[in-house]
Amino acid sequence: MNEHAKAARIEARIAPDALALVKRAAEIEGRSLSDFVVAAAQAAARRTIEDSHIVRLAEQDQLRFAEALITPQAPTDALKRAKASHQRLIQS
Repeated sequence: MNEHAKAARIEARIAPDALALVKRAAEIEGRSLSDFVVAAAQAAARRTIEDSHIVRLAEQDQLRFAEALITPQAPTDALKRAKASHQRLIQS
């Protein structure tokens, strides 16, 4: 990384025992404390973003979802009216 890429800065308060734990982990990986914290934060951010895009369903719900895709029900009258209304709106 060049120096300009490292211009942003964050601060955090951390309990002494948590700091000792993070420092030890950084030492084990042979990284500076700062590099370790940034890498850990990035990994956690990626996981959080990834998890927000994944829908998890119980087994029974998975089966119902797959069934609905394979054999969809016929549209109800209300759904047909909603479709017609939508088409009128987008054609205007």
